[in-house]
Amino acid sequence: MMLDRSEIEATIARVAYAAFTYYPDKARDLPGYRVDEDVEWCMVPLRSLSPGYQAGFRDRIRLLIVDPEQDRQLFIRDLKILESPESKFGTER
Repeated sequence: MMLDRSEIEATIARVAYAAFTYYPDKARDLPGYRVDEDVEWCMVPLRSLSPGYQAGFRDRIRLLIVDPEQDRQLFIRDLKILESPESKFGTER
């Protein structure tokens, strides 16, 4: 249950974009908008994770999007823990 570096980077970029473009009245201003759509879009690179890991990251991503006080560095560190050794050292050796 490891992630490739590109999956980690894609997840970070998607979460950053979703958090940057979110604001509390977005659903009012954009009829039909649901934060769940952004969460699911952010989860695409994590589809290889087990359902349990996906559920945990899905909840964290939702908080990262809607709450600017969340610890983004901890989220990034937790993603990087799941980086496969081949991804870390595959082309650098």
